[in-house]
Amino acid sequence: MAAEVSDLFGDSVAYRDWEPTKETLHRFVQVVGKLRLALSARRNHWWNVPFHLTASGITTRPMGTHPTFTVDFDYIDHRLHVGTTGGARSSFSLVGRSVADFHAALVQSLSDVGVDPAPILDATPFDLPDRARRFADDHEHAAYDPAAATTAFRMLSDANLVLEEFCGRFSGKTSPVHHFWHTFDIAATRFSDVAVDHTPAVDGVTREAYSREVISFGFWFGDQSVPEPAFYSYTSPEPDRLAQAPLPVGAAWLERGSSHLAVYPLAVAQASGDPRVAVLDFFEAAYRAGAERAGWDIDRYACVDGATDPLRAPTAGAK
Repeated sequence: MAAEVSDLFGDSVAYRDWEPTKETLHRFVQVVGKLRLALSARRNHWWNVPFHLTASGITTRPMGTHPTFTVDFDYIDHRLHVGTTGGARSSFSLVGRSVADFHAALVQSLSDVGVDPAPILDATPFDLPDRARRFADDHEHAAYDPAAATTAFRMLSDANLVLEEFCGRFSGKTSPVHHFWHTFDIAATRFSDVAVDHTPAVDGVTREAYSREVISFGFWFGDQSVPEPAFYSYTSPEPDRLAQAPLPVGAAWLERGSSHLAVYPLAVAQASGDPRVAVLDFFEAAYRAGAERAGWDIDRYACVDGATDPLRAPTAGAK
């Protein structure tokens, strides 16, 4: 019987076609992200901060204790939902709002369900060109194309599934697959047991995120330097000769300052005939490039279908 070809990544939206919506939505997500940062219990490597995916969008997951609540983006019906474990609910439409309008509506919704909005009242963007402007004062970003937002979410959801599958091939310490609001991407990270000795000059965010040797994998919608959706991987600290390692056809190592990023455009994966397999092969090649050069014990960390039990037979078709 011929192997079944996955129908993942059947839809996509070009970077330029939805850039105004992307820039607005990125800031919407950062407003909520600042709330998550302030009110979630601290986890190693900042794993408490990112969002997780749902069947219709993204969720903060429960946070806070007085009351406990969640904030969920719905990219199918295009609404933001705030709800508490006590049953209080508030929601509003994402369509037709500037960032300032979104901020004001969120502050009101939080107040309506009994959550103190103080952590975000004067919040500003993280690592964006308008980082000095409060969200409450941003009337510039006000584009929201519902069809583009839904398509982008489905791209994110497909990437989530492939990353989950890839995570099942590693038995060592692995992050959740999570959606980072500051960089607007989805990623998972593999860790070695080796601690990294950063200098005191390195900022605290970086010191915590990269306190161990890591190899990260993810998907992002593109930016000004790479204006198309693409998959990526990097190794930190970067070992010598990483960018000399072979990658699948269509992938390339891009310089980013003193390090390199392996990049594989979504369009190339879609043209391969089986995007799921193509993306998994890219991730595997990038992993081996970093792990071999960094001296990781690849055989020790190997895993089949998420099982470490040596008596469990691999499922049919497992790689």
